[in-house]
Amino acid sequence: MKPVTVHLKAKEVQEIQGGPMSAYEALEQLGVRGLDRVVSVKIDGELADLSTQIDSQVELKPVYLNSKEGLEILRHSTSHVMAMAVQELFPGVKVTIGPAIEDGFYYDFDYERPFKKEDLSRIEEKMREIIKADLPFTGREVTSQEANDFFKGLGEDYKVELITDLGAENVKLYTQGSFTDLCRGPHVPSTGMINAFALTKVAGAYWRGDENRPMLSRIYGVAFENRKELKQYMRRIEEAEKRNHARLGPQLGLFSTYNEIGAGMIVWHPKGAMLRHIIEEFEIREHLKRGYELAKGPSLLKTELWNKSGHFENYREHMYFTDIDEQSYGIKPMNCLAHMLIYGSRIRSYRDLPKRYFELGTVHRHERSGVLHGLLRVREFTQDDAHIICTPEQLNNEIKGVLDFVRDVMDIFEFDYELEVSTRPEKSIGTDEDWDLAINALKVAMEDSHLQYDINEGDGAFYGPKIDVKLKDALGRKWQCATIQCDFTLPERFDLVYIGKDGQKHRPAMIHRVILGAIERFIGILIEHYAGAFPTWLAPVQAVILTVTDRSIPHGEGLLRALEDADIRLEADFRNEKLGLKVREAQLQKIPYMLIVGDKECDREGLTPRLRNGQNLPLMSAKEFIERISEECKQRR
Repeated sequence: MKPVTVHLKAKEVQEIQGGPMSAYEALEQLGVRGLDRVVSVKIDGELADLSTQIDSQVELKPVYLNSKEGLEILRHSTSHVMAMAVQELFPGVKVTIGPAIEDGFYYDFDYERPFKKEDLSRIEEKMREIIKADLPFTGREVTSQEANDFFKGLGEDYKVELITDLGAENVKLYTQGSFTDLCRGPHVPSTGMINAFALTKVAGAYWRGDENRPMLSRIYGVAFENRKELKQYMRRIEEAEKRNHARLGPQLGLFSTYNEIGAGMIVWHPKGAMLRHIIEEFEIREHLKRGYELAKGPSLLKTELWNKSGHFENYREHMYFTDIDEQSYGIKPMNCLAHMLIYGSRIRSYRDLPKRYFELGTVHRHERSGVLHGLLRVREFTQDDAHIICTPEQLNNEIKGVLDFVRDVMDIFEFDYELEVSTRPEKSIGTDEDWDLAINALKVAMEDSHLQYDINEGDGAFYGPKIDVKLKDALGRKWQCATIQCDFTLPERFDLVYIGKDGQKHRPAMIHRVILGAIERFIGILIEHYAGAFPTWLAPVQAVILTVTDRSIPHGEGLLRALEDADIRLEADFRNEKLGLKVREAQLQKIPYMLIVGDKECDREGLTPRLRNGQNLPLMSAKEFIERISEECKQRR
């Protein structure tokens, strides 16, 4: 028989006698360690099942369970086990898609009723039975017609639609036990390799994300290499639920949503409005001291302008339109158009550049109802938007300046972060040359700043590539906020020019950038990052005066006036209630300081601060407390 030649590692070549064999048998003959933890292989760089036959010269690489790819395979395999369990427990259910996602997986089902949280324990129990049976995952390639006939016979309409849309001559099916699914694979060798999993929640999801298609039941789950990692994850989930901004926001009196108003629209209560004001005032100060100029554009712009910019062609599904006096207008989803018109309102010299226009601009975007969530995904939001128009020679320093701005602000809010460069998407405008110039400008600026970054292929804006800043919060979760976009295309479309040293007209470059991003989203992230216990400088209410008895009220009123005059944000609780009750209520509101005022404080004309963590500070004068809190705010603690 013809020997199989295997490249296991760089420069390591080995012939295996015995002719065609499975990838697993090849790894076994090669003496690969830890075979019980190998879930798949890479054959010439492509993922494949361990059962894949090898009959020629190949480069072989084992994929271990604890690797990123190994965990993704494990999670996808677990989704198949869940779908099998659901089919056995709920006759008549139709299965749709079930991909692996970060930390877990989900599967969407069409059933006569939505699945409930109470169903999850039954499904988990059935999954454990399937896992214990140690059923092998077997894949086979069939023609699309054969697959269509097979799923039609089962009444699986969604699978038939997927096969039709693929338009491929052949597709792959995977089977374990009685369950067969349309799937590219690969999968773990058998269900017995799945060791640590949990089903976490149920939700609704439109078929293929289209709100005009059927509403399906989505079941989410997680899977890990071992039970220890699963337990650690579940503890993080419990902590995340305690920090959930959608629960804490209304509880702390920050914001609400109302069905009467509409989905994705936020109503800010006084404390939330104050929090926004603090952040926006901070933003304005930080921009002005970095050479930005304030700008303001209207919410409605003629549709012909959105045509000119390319938004109508490439972004209109996210926009709202209306007619006024038989003229079509678009409600702005972005702020860049007005800023370019400001720039083009007069002739600019190279000496005028760069121009940095900053706007806290409120925009509207049509988000599907299924993705709306608290403050994190809304239809109306305000961006800390800026557009820097500069000469091509200034581009590098301006991008680095924005990167420095991001670093300084994230330090203040105590966020770590990672960087990605997102490249040209399929739906885009501009020349290849302009895109190459823009991508290179972003990369060079980060390399000059000694910053590490990943490449996110095809996820740029339709007019230019971007640097995405992924924040990491107190629980290690990643959030997309800041972005820096480099654009040579819109300056061309809007005929932006400057007069160069040679007296000739030249085309400027433009940077679109946000630092915090959407203020609504950023506040949602902040609530969860700090668990609602904002640092003193950021807290909407910095202190509450708590009287012990009615005798203390006159002194409390005097303190209230003195502290308000010092611009301390505070409340007063002069109710005839037990002090313990007042303290507990203030702690639940996560107010940084509770100022206790009783007989002792009245006699000594002072106050006794108590921190929200329960620590009592010594009695001090109003002046001493003002100095303390002022210093905290100055240091942004």
